[in-house]
Amino acid sequence: MTALTIPALSYDRIPGTDGVELNVAHGGQGSPVVLLHGFPQTHLMWSEVAQDLSREHTVIVPDLRGYGDSDKPAASSPDTYSKRTMAADLVEVLSRLGHDRFALVGHDRGALVAVRAGLDHPDTVTHVGILDVLPTMDTWDVLRGVDAKVAWHLYLMAQPEGLPEKMIGAVAEEFFASFLDAWDPSGTTFSPELRQHYVRSSSNAVPSIVADYRATASVDLDMDRADRAAGRQLAMPVAVVSQDWGSQLGFDPTQIWGAWAPDFTYEAIDAGHFMAEEKPDRIAGFVRQLLAR
Repeated sequence: MTALTIPALSYDRIPGTDGVELNVAHGGQGSPVVLLHGFPQTHLMWSEVAQDLSREHTVIVPDLRGYGDSDKPAASSPDTYSKRTMAADLVEVLSRLGHDRFALVGHDRGALVAVRAGLDHPDTVTHVGILDVLPTMDTWDVLRGVDAKVAWHLYLMAQPEGLPEKMIGAVAEEFFASFLDAWDPSGTTFSPELRQHYVRSSSNAVPSIVADYRATASVDLDMDRADRAAGRQLAMPVAVVSQDWGSQLGFDPTQIWGAWAPDFTYEAIDAGHFMAEEKPDRIAGFVRQLLAR
């Protein structure tokens, strides 16, 4: 286990699907809410929010498969790191913890897992909260022209197995640090110790992180398209908070989310990408408002 932990939470390694074990922090009491991290981070991004919410909720904060201190199986098929598989991990982990219904809140990559879990497990997921991401299918649709350069890493990691892993692995620490710096222009969101943890943790997980992103350009995209064709939507209350990317990239986030969720709220806030750490009180309030619906 990493030396850094979330205070007041207990830690266990809990099997998900196919025997893959997740590193899971959990504690508190009350209705369960699962907090899912984004890239290039680990469960520690939720430290302050989780401690706040644990006063009235049971909080479960895992490292996704392939990240942090969770298992990192080789990508034996495109589905190894699909969001469907990651969602199934969560259902299994929560079942082992005694919860057959729970809310999900995800940031970035974790939000994509939350959306997939809501679509695949509508009788299990009670609420879905989204921080600063669009659904997989819509992400690819809005990235056009020179403005798409903000997501250049998506295109790199979408390439066939081999070259992306070698390129990133050659400068892994610089690669992952570049996102922490670019998306935290103030340079004050992370302590030096936490920043180093994110860089080192991600640098030790290059193949699995690339496999996660590669799935987003293949099997995850196929699943979204199939759901759209079938008219499947998120049946539970959904709340979205993000930066105002729509004005830069020319899309209407309310229109995008409205196609996926008939019962949703949307708010653009003045914060950077790492908003759960930059403004933890605001994000804890966002989660409480969602869970009250």
